[in-house]
Amino acid sequence: MRLSVPAVVLAFVLFLTQQSAVTTQGNSSVVLRVGGNVATPLALSASDLKALPRKTLKVLNRHENKEETYEGVAVQELLRRAGVPQNEKLRGSAMATYVLAEAADGYTVLYSLAELDSDFQDSEVIVADTMNGSPLGEKQGPFKMVAPHDKRPARWIRMLKSLTVVTVVPQS
Repeated sequence: MRLSVPAVVLAFVLFLTQQSAVTTQGNSSVVLRVGGNVATPLALSASDLKALPRKTLKVLNRHENKEETYEGVAVQELLRRAGVPQNEKLRGSAMATYVLAEAADGYTVLYSLAELDSDFQDSEVIVADTMNGSPLGEKQGPFKMVAPHDKRPARWIRMLKSLTVVTVVPQS
């Protein structure tokens, strides 16, 4: 079945309303969900994220006008673990794929899948769980998406709760 772009958006909105992007488990831990058009949906706790390969970024936060050091996991690694096409497999119809990042407060931003793939550009976008050696505060975390190459930090998502992969099916 082919869906038009508006139908894809509607289907995506329905998907989001049916999915709980942040869940509270018995120990009150927040879970980051990676879902949508993925082979293996993920639900990662803070301890799960700590166990994955780590990346450290020193960045200038232009909102605060100060240098900050974030540590976390590359978004590309999370997408790889979810089975999203990457590197040489990212071609053809997969090039019309995007990642919608959503925060607990409803703030959402969009990244093309190619923006998050190191074969296309020096993508260092991470899901951070620490800043300057400490866990992120309540108003920033527990997870924060940091995109150091953006000139403005408007796509740095504090209180990140989900990454949803969507492939647009062109209209015929």
